[in-house]
Amino acid sequence: MSPTSTPSRAFLCVRHGATDWNSQGRFQGRTDNPINDEGIAHAFAVARRLRRLRIDQIVSSPLVRAVKTAEIIAAAAATPIAVDNDITAFGYGKLEGQVVADTMRAHGLKTVADLVSIMPPDSEPWTSVTERVQRCVARWLDACPQGTVLFVSHDLMMQALSTALCGGRWFNNRYGTPYRYAPTDQGWVVDEVY
Repeated sequence: MSPTSTPSRAFLCVRHGATDWNSQGRFQGRTDNPINDEGIAHAFAVARRLRRLRIDQIVSSPLVRAVKTAEIIAAAAATPIAVDNDITAFGYGKLEGQVVADTMRAHGLKTVADLVSIMPPDSEPWTSVTERVQRCVARWLDACPQGTVLFVSHDLMMQALSTALCGGRWFNNRYGTPYRYAPTDQGWVVDEVY
């Protein structure tokens, strides 16, 4: 498989439930914070929304906030979970723990997508993120060729997939909300699963 494999077919993604740092608007990245009570509610909400679908495999980031979200979904769906380091969170480097809005204001940024342009030298390169997350998804789709795969990950991992597959598009990635990435005749799209 090539280092930057593109997923071959549709798959599902969910952002982990919220943590205290999410609620405070902080860069979280690789800091391994647990989901809070609101985040647990998000995980149960997405589990209810996915109940009507057959999910054959859940793949989670190794960080505790994603694993706990995946466990709640898996219990409702009676689906196995695998952990894959390639969908772990973006490494923000020295920005971890800082308030996102303050950083945006300090750099005159208008959108969260613009943050990619001001990451510190000790952060993960954006091209590395898009390559590893696509590689992970492609690998799991190949391993489960006839099944539906759900990835439980982080906002920037899902945005990296969207920008790589959907022509640079960022989307409003809400907690407790499942999304389907799918190829169409006009190219890839990412849509909420109802």
